[in-house]
Amino acid sequence: MKIGELARLAGTNVETIRYYERDGLLPVPARSEGNYRIYGDAHVQRLSFIRRCRSLDMTLDEIRVLLHFKESPQENCADVNRLLDRHIGHVAQRMQELQELESQLKDLRERCDEGRDAAHCGILDGLSQAIVHSEKTVSHVQGTHRSSLAKGNQGNQV
Repeated sequence: MKIGELARLAGTNVETIRYYERDGLLPVPARSEGNYRIYGDAHVQRLSFIRRCRSLDMTLDEIRVLLHFKESPQENCADVNRLLDRHIGHVAQRMQELQELESQLKDLRERCDEGRDAAHCGILDGLSQAIVHSEKTVSHVQGTHRSSLAKGNQGNQV
């Protein structure tokens, strides 16, 4: 199948597939006489695996490690367990950060309970004060976390 068909079957953008190829997550496909990429069922299965991992907010480095173990079924999966335990910790930390973010936003929203001119807006005033006077910085959770794989799992990366 061509890349468009793979994209359709896997529910993935064509550019994402190309990126995964460049990044080494997807194997380089064979080429047709017309130099089109030709994909097979193995590509569909691997791309589906990657997409499932991404839906669980795993980093590409984490996915690489998991793919290594998928391709080495005789190896002990203790490192897979540790990877997932670390990922669960990241998720718990992000949930706490999101709860703090929600609290900060609600506090800001309470500063302006009615419409008024922007010069007297409690939210804008609160945002200005938070930047200048607050010791605690307001952080925004971006959706991915830094990989901690560099600590002790380098030998298991593909």
